[in-house]
Amino acid sequence: MEKLIPKLIGACINFVAIFSPFYAGKLSMQLFSRPRKGQLKPNESNYLNKAKQHSLPFKDFNIKVYHWKGSKDTILMAHGWESNSFRWKDLIEILTKEDFNVLALDAPAHGGTGNKEFNAILYSECIHHVAETYKPQAIIGHSVGGMATTFALKNHQMNSVDKIMLLGAPDAFSSILNNYENIMGYSKRTKHGNRLYIHKRFGFFPEYFSTSTFVSNLKIDTLIIHDKKDRIIPFSDGINIKNSYPSSQFIETKGYGHGLKSGEVYQHILKFLKA
Repeated sequence: MEKLIPKLIGACINFVAIFSPFYAGKLSMQLFSRPRKGQLKPNESNYLNKAKQHSLPFKDFNIKVYHWKGSKDTILMAHGWESNSFRWKDLIEILTKEDFNVLALDAPAHGGTGNKEFNAILYSECIHHVAETYKPQAIIGHSVGGMATTFALKNHQMNSVDKIMLLGAPDAFSSILNNYENIMGYSKRTKHGNRLYIHKRFGFFPEYFSTSTFVSNLKIDTLIIHDKKDRIIPFSDGINIKNSYPSSQFIETKGYGHGLKSGEVYQHILKFLKA
């Protein structure tokens, strides 16, 4: 029954698309932008409460930022979809032992950050706002957190940042959108409505939003890590990003999946930060 629910919802939106593709697209993208997970569990809150916490006003909500003070470079970490800052726990422990000044933010509609809607563009603006406040030297982004980091760097001068690390980052937003549309069983009219709505809302069609395109003009030291067994974001996405930015470092792992939570990955990150 669970597998049928998306198709049933999709059928309802397809019916709306018969009369108004744009309005169907609006409903579709609102649904797409509402995370079902990512809120803090008690054990996650207990850990994050040990950090110094900041609530940065942004638009009509507050961005939750966690801070573990250190005397070395400032590192900002941006998690992925339906996650929160607790996902960095093991890496935080490693970086704080090395006395790095560590920051992690919760994305919109995730963890302790407000808002009901999430998208990579809004997330990129949050990352920029936090970076403007705390002036990090490096940003680590997992999954869509990596994509949002490249958006932020493309759209803003972030002069303090001289290193970024992209972990399991997706390349083309259009591919993510296609997967969603297939899961929902959307009709051609609804898919057309999605494109119309995205263009009206953000000023561009889905194909514009591409990590590989955005990194191609960067002049920042970049480390890309992607796992061959990633079942969420294809390994080919990591290759595409690397190929568009030849001077970046690329590390292929095998067996850590999309999460990339492993001592090996963390040591690669630490080595890159110290270089």
